[in-house]
Amino acid sequence: MRIYNCDILIVGAGPAGSAAALTAARKGLRVLMVERRARVGTPVRCAEYIPAPLLGEVDLGRHFVVQPIRGMRTFLPGGEIKEMLAPGFTIRRDNFDQTLADAAREAGAEILLSTRALSRNKNEVLLKGKNGLPLKVKPTVIIGADGPRSTVGRWIGIVNRNLIPAVQVRVPLIHRMEYTEVHFKKEIYGGYGWLFPKGHEANVGIGMKQEKGKREPISHVLKRFVSRLSEEGKIRGEALGNMAGWIPAEPVRKVIYENIMLVGDAAGQTHPITGAGVSQAVICGRMAGNWAACAVEEGDLGLLSEYEKEWRDLYGDTLERAFTRRQLMEKEWDRLEEIIKYCWIAYREYYSP
Repeated sequence: MRIYNCDILIVGAGPAGSAAALTAARKGLRVLMVERRARVGTPVRCAEYIPAPLLGEVDLGRHFVVQPIRGMRTFLPGGEIKEMLAPGFTIRRDNFDQTLADAAREAGAEILLSTRALSRNKNEVLLKGKNGLPLKVKPTVIIGADGPRSTVGRWIGIVNRNLIPAVQVRVPLIHRMEYTEVHFKKEIYGGYGWLFPKGHEANVGIGMKQEKGKREPISHVLKRFVSRLSEEGKIRGEALGNMAGWIPAEPVRKVIYENIMLVGDAAGQTHPITGAGVSQAVICGRMAGNWAACAVEEGDLGLLSEYEKEWRDLYGDTLERAFTRRQLMEKEWDRLEEIIKYCWIAYREYYSP
């Protein structure tokens, strides 16, 4: 069995994991990042929009950018359309993720693909590598960046049960668009449908709460939503690709335990209303990588708690407001038209106390 000794083990090579790896590696730490998939960034599970400021934050160039976005249009069941400016870009998310991971590797991090984290026993982590080969790692700090159903989270008793299923198809776009679209419909309970333009194509999807036996299957709702957009002359209905995934709708109660840290979707740092999470993943990933490095350098695992303080200081109030608004939206879904201004980011009432 091969044994790795490293300062920091990162499980998951998405934006959160790669940002943590890049930050820690640049500080000279021995970083090992493992990814269960054979290729970073695939399959894509994202609507592929990022806000404009994130490009400056990551400083990775623009080769993964597909097109600029001016703003967002929100469509309500009664016919109202609310437009807001939201400058950003739609991207090739697989290229974005790969570029960030490449930057971490160039900074000195080692990356193992097709490698799963299986279990933890005190200060040792057992991995299953390529071709099923067992690997053992002895890290000082472990960072779980392995998504909403985090294996690392389970090691410390953290299971985020408030997850929203999402499905999406990639379709041809009839006319190029500069705005993303969000559609609220009664049948899309606790969520919304979206159309995000990407040049001559678009990502069309829905995220909605499912109650077993009470709600129509999400795939049926998506099919009807796609047909409606096709009838409106916005898209062609044939799917060029599809995806499904889970969106955390609530932050987890703790992200630090002993020498373990959680970040990104594993920590529930996704916005509970919009489902957006790439920016938080990158920025919180940097925080986690920095404090993990500080803890190793100082020989003081107590410094990991500074990560908890820092990310909650930055995002805690925003995510708490969003979670509270989500609870209201789900409870009063039958009054969606009346309450939406308090539950959606396009309206100023959303930001009131």
